[in-house]
Amino acid sequence: MAETDFEPHRKYLTGIAYRMLGSRPGDFHSSYCFAPKLAPAYPIMKFGIDRLIAEPKLRAPLKGRRVALLAHPASVTRDLTHAIDALGACDDVKLTAAFGPQHGLRGDKQDNMIESADHRDPVHNIPVFSLYGAVRKPTDASMDTFDVMLVDLQDLGCRIYTFITTLRNCLEMAAKHKKSVWVLDRPNPIGRPGEGLTLRAGWESFVGAGPMPMRHGLTLGELGLWFVRHFKFDVEYQIIEMEGWQPDAAPGFGWEIGERSWVNPSPNAPNLWMARAYPGTVMLEGTTLSEGRGTTRPLELFGAPDIDARRLIAEMRKLMPQWLTGCALRDIWFEPTFHKHVGKLCNGVQIHTEGPGYDHQAFKPWRIQALAFKAIRRLHPDYPLWRDFPYEYESRLAIDVINGSLLLKEWVDDNAATPHDLDALTTRDEQAWLVERQPYLRY
Repeated sequence: MAETDFEPHRKYLTGIAYRMLGSRPGDFHSSYCFAPKLAPAYPIMKFGIDRLIAEPKLRAPLKGRRVALLAHPASVTRDLTHAIDALGACDDVKLTAAFGPQHGLRGDKQDNMIESADHRDPVHNIPVFSLYGAVRKPTDASMDTFDVMLVDLQDLGCRIYTFITTLRNCLEMAAKHKKSVWVLDRPNPIGRPGEGLTLRAGWESFVGAGPMPMRHGLTLGELGLWFVRHFKFDVEYQIIEMEGWQPDAAPGFGWEIGERSWVNPSPNAPNLWMARAYPGTVMLEGTTLSEGRGTTRPLELFGAPDIDARRLIAEMRKLMPQWLTGCALRDIWFEPTFHKHVGKLCNGVQIHTEGPGYDHQAFKPWRIQALAFKAIRRLHPDYPLWRDFPYEYESRLAIDVINGSLLLKEWVDDNAATPHDLDALTTRDEQAWLVERQPYLRY
């Protein structure tokens, strides 16, 4: 490895070392007075919520205004205080309402399409309105409970993750009711790369908020800015930006490993490795294959009782080995304790992105999963791959709703279609998106 290649790792490890010692470069520490005065390492990263709590001048515009919070379990400060408690402790913030997205403010709903009810927060004595229950958008009545909505949601950087649609819906209603929306920005944990087909017109849904690829590469704050301009929302919108976020820095490439604690933003999002694989493995929700729900590594693996994983991996490598770089694929056995194939022994594949072989720029999770589908169709032409059920309240086939068009399924089922055909179609979408999103990047 060249010295220039190692430099990002050196800086990162230097920063971790100083935080472990309790000092910064140039600080005096009685127990470690021999520490050299090195050039500053990466600054300690601050999320939007951390800055809002720590900097009174950022809160000044909230004085005298009623404030609502849209949050979930991962909406925590650096010391793991939930945003609702951190804001509630600020004398200059008048918290009058809270809103919860899919899985609820408390994250207690395990599966998709399990709705949450409105309730009252027992600590702060404010109403908590569910945006994944009887309604998907704030009602006129709930909009009357506040003047400014603070949005503190940890996203996963994937179009299908419903928190971004909830943000879009809140912006729409805020424009209608002349309310303000502030996003307290957080990292996109899977960084800047974009991948996947763009959602086509007419395929908008709760898992398809707008014409972007599956992996969009924006933070929630940046995405909100894109929503405002793309949909021409006349709304007062503000981003409380992060400090110190470096999406291209190793080894996290979007999430500072060792810098912040990971809190599940949804029940089956237990770690960074799941987040990296998710733009591909989320497509498994539209198939008969298990995506690992009911195991300890959901959405990092897939399989079924009637799959020969080694044969499948071999076929994937035969079809398009270029798509499999940047990660490691391992054949595994697992038995889901709930969800698809519950109690049945499954053979499958785990996608490893936590090891030394991970290459952030080369890793293409959407293509890997698409290739797995194609390999199954090649090995078993009549395999009942597509799962037909009312996915996210849509009557169309789930795999098409997930991908925002018929294109992926048609490519998988077309015996004559090759990986190069899909690559050509997808690359055009990806290149166009990278150009379109450029004006909205804030980091």
